[in-house]
Amino acid sequence: MTEESDCRFSHLSQDQITILNQVLTEIIPIHGRGNFPTLEVKPKDIIHMVKEQLVKKKIAIRDIRLNGSTASHILMQQNGTSCKDLDIIFGVELPDEQAFQTVKEIVLDSLLDFLPKCVNKEKITALTMNEAYVQKMVKVSTDHDRWSLISLSNNSGKNMELKFVNSLRRQFEFSVDSFQINLDTILDVYTDEDHELSPDTYPTVVAESMYGDFQEAMEHLRCKLIATRNPEEIRGGGLLKYSNLLVRDYKPASETEIKSLERYMCSRFFIDFPDVSEQQRKIESYLRNHFIGEEKSKYDYLMTLRSVVNESTVCLMGHERRQTLNMITILALKVLGEQNIIPNTANVTCYYQPAPYMSDRSFNNYYIPQGQSAIFYQPYQFHIHLQSGLV
Repeated sequence: MTEESDCRFSHLSQDQITILNQVLTEIIPIHGRGNFPTLEVKPKDIIHMVKEQLVKKKIAIRDIRLNGSTASHILMQQNGTSCKDLDIIFGVELPDEQAFQTVKEIVLDSLLDFLPKCVNKEKITALTMNEAYVQKMVKVSTDHDRWSLISLSNNSGKNMELKFVNSLRRQFEFSVDSFQINLDTILDVYTDEDHELSPDTYPTVVAESMYGDFQEAMEHLRCKLIATRNPEEIRGGGLLKYSNLLVRDYKPASETEIKSLERYMCSRFFIDFPDVSEQQRKIESYLRNHFIGEEKSKYDYLMTLRSVVNESTVCLMGHERRQTLNMITILALKVLGEQNIIPNTANVTCYYQPAPYMSDRSFNNYYIPQGQSAIFYQPYQFHIHLQSGLV
């Protein structure tokens, strides 16, 4: 089956290629920690450097793709989608641990080229570059999934993420984030000094929906609808991303199937993160990575997550479910405290009752002075269980 007849694929229009070109040629700051200077990096330049070194080190490259929210933004800019992380996927062969190490070294060495000319690069090691410019580093090596991720720091939340994928069973959570744009043809234009990129010379650029049906996924993106397939296959079940979509005014594509979908997502989340402290760490990490510059949305997000867990969790014992709900409540309370929100009036009822897991030292308690109570904004009217001096 050709790309033209396969429903997974679609060609980008000239307007979409124009936006893609802007994304690949704009300068993205990579902020250094401490005294390290900010690097000014064009995505197309670092992609070219990394690709060149991968070839030099004899690591086979299948293709290079743009993934995630930026790909969605390019395909459907007018519906209010925005660029968050810039996700670049290198489809590569990673046969052994040495290949993982080589990929890491290639990325860190490439960053050296973006340091100011006055810097003595000979004295800077890969470890130093890692500590100065890498936000996070992930390596997965199992029978079915072999990939690594290097996320470069950006203080405004627009991290450049370079992902090297040998194999990955599940490449999307929901249809609206299932798009990948193949960059090979436009990268070839950038490397050809005699070929100037203009509307008259635009190459053919192909996008693919990993969800399956490209037009169906585009309709979901256009109308801000939530749909997925086999949520039980998603790490964490997609529960955290689902709640994020709800907060951003996305609606379920099928009202008749949504409760079943939510139950699947909750069940998988609690299978992958069975302990309340693990759940808390995962939620806190999600908040850090997805709400940079959007701190005021954290409270709505946590309350939405709490509502989904409360209504759709069927796999937990009663006390386990209460622990999770109380933990999310406390995180929401902490968010309000961090924002210094103290409303004068609120229509809530607070019951003082010890939470059974408060003796667990691994739980991150939030202190409230003796005699004071927790206050939440309307319209969230629910009971907050408090221990004397602690939520």
